[in-house]
Amino acid sequence: MDKTLLRRSEAAAFLQERYGAYTTATLARLAVQGGGPPFVKFGRFPLYDTADLETWAKARMTKLVHSTSELACAE
Repeated sequence: MDKTLLRRSEAAAFLQERYGAYTTATLARLAVQGGGPPFVKFGRFPLYDTADLETWAKARMTKLVHSTSELACAE
């Protein structure tokens, strides 16, 4: 099965639609600083695999909680 690769603006739109977070500028900054989703380059264009975007976004989520105090106890 072929991977679905998205340009950075499309990757940001994908993350916005699914999680309500991340802009093109944020993904660009994370690509320089580190900590962002993995990507490959095609010429000068970074391309993001949708499966990698999903994995990366889900790894940034906390466990399911009923209040913020539960998160403080986990630290």
